[in-house]
Amino acid sequence: MRLHPSGVLRTLAIGLAAALLTVSVSGPARAAKKVKVVATISTFGQIVRAIGGDHVEVTVLDPPTRDVHFYEPKPTDILKLSKAGLFVHAGLDLEQWRGPLVEAVRNKDFFPGGPRQVDCAQGIALLEVPTGGQLSRAYGDVHLYGNPHYYSDPSNFGIIAANIAAKLAEVDPANAAEYKQNLSALQSKLGAALSRWKAKLAPYAGQPLVAYHNTWPYFARTFNLKIDTFLEPKPNIPPSASHLQEVMNEIREKKMRVILIEPFQHRPYAEQVASQTGAKVVLISQTPGGMPGTDDLFAWMDAITTSIADALAGGPSRSGGSS
Repeated sequence: MRLHPSGVLRTLAIGLAAALLTVSVSGPARAAKKVKVVATISTFGQIVRAIGGDHVEVTVLDPPTRDVHFYEPKPTDILKLSKAGLFVHAGLDLEQWRGPLVEAVRNKDFFPGGPRQVDCAQGIALLEVPTGGQLSRAYGDVHLYGNPHYYSDPSNFGIIAANIAAKLAEVDPANAAEYKQNLSALQSKLGAALSRWKAKLAPYAGQPLVAYHNTWPYFARTFNLKIDTFLEPKPNIPPSASHLQEVMNEIREKKMRVILIEPFQHRPYAEQVASQTGAKVVLISQTPGGMPGTDDLFAWMDAITTSIADALAGGPSRSGGSS
């Protein structure tokens, strides 16, 4: 069951006292002190490792097989963040548990705008930013600042990497030149890979796809796909039978061939729709490591683009199977 942020904060505060008792204050000295980085999701963790190399020690909080919206921080997470030199997060309101976690650590350096935090959304051209009217989470998991799933689009990786490299250089100026060099190398590799990924999906430009959750608008924009039909009637609200029937009607009308679903989402809904329409269920992950063989940033995006291309072409789905 999802906890209200205030409940998360109380839980963390209670657990912290017990967890602190287990912390050892001694240990062997290290030859070179590394920057301890805590990242909220594996995408950021992968990019930190690419930029930081041997100078960073990275901890990722949310497992890639879990929904980041519903992660519940543990007392040990407070300890990890309290000892970190840098906190890397998505900004916006993706991690609604982030505020209670930072408050529990009680270090203003990790607060929004603080000197030891990286808001990876900086510089991203956001989609679906609400305009006018009054928003309420009663209508689903409404994101008040725009769609926060920009990290599922490889065209944004370079911006995210630049944000991380700049902050690493600030907290560890002795290695700033190496961070700059690693950033340049990563951006070059990303440029070549993005061309490869675009070429793979270019034959299917304009194709409409179904998704379970609205995770993929940035990805769709980059690869010229249409992903605006969802199994959820509203974000994080389970579909009713009548809504699924509407989706099936739309699939038949638009001749849609692919339903995207992630490991933590309710696959039987997708299978039900697929069985009635002939569409393929393609299992993919919104962050690296959510599927076998996708721990690497590039292997992960290779798997996603290949799976979608194969499904649209009528072939097998390589990143998790199809119906």
